[in-house]
Amino acid sequence: MAKIRVLLADDHAILREGVRALLGLSDDIEVVGEAVDGQRAVEATKQLDPDVVVMDIAMPGLGGLEATLEIKKAGLRSKVLILSQYEDREYVRRLLKAGVSGYLLKKSAGAELANAIRAVHRGGLVLDPEVARTAMEDSSPAAPGGGDPYETLTDREKQVLKLVAEGLANKEVAEVLGISVKTAMSHREKVMDKLGLHNRTELVRFALRRGVIRVDP
Repeated sequence: MAKIRVLLADDHAILREGVRALLGLSDDIEVVGEAVDGQRAVEATKQLDPDVVVMDIAMPGLGGLEATLEIKKAGLRSKVLILSQYEDREYVRRLLKAGVSGYLLKKSAGAELANAIRAVHRGGLVLDPEVARTAMEDSSPAAPGGGDPYETLTDREKQVLKLVAEGLANKEVAEVLGISVKTAMSHREKVMDKLGLHNRTELVRFALRRGVIRVDP
């Protein structure tokens, strides 16, 4: 029987080594590659065509959400299983909307990771119990006068929002996303306009408030 081919995407080498060792105990699962950030995860997914991508959320450059959007946009068949320490509503809601097939918490994954990979490979949706409770909570009220301004952004604009909030200049944003500097500047202007923001400080505050970026203790 063919093994389930897995790509690991996490910026922590120790975590990748631990997961690789854990999955090595399963005869039906094979780790075929690793990626240290979202951009490399997308590239490796295109090159290796894994069955399942085990993806962290908080990575430099393209994060897990942005990388998932790129994988889906490219029409790749690989399923995405999130393995993260974060369980807040905004992450869960946005990732499920982006089309991930599972969401596990690092603190409770353990031996369940292999079973989750098998379930995702079969086409199932796997949610950590704590994540499932979060996902079922009522979403926050809509902004006055209509919908959520964040949801008015395109997938590319959401990627630009994260990168700019992390301090990347227009040229760096262009390099990460593989677009021209002029296009990066245009996306940034549209983000500021749609969100009603006037400078980088306001943009960073918005990104922190919405969980797009984090300042870890």
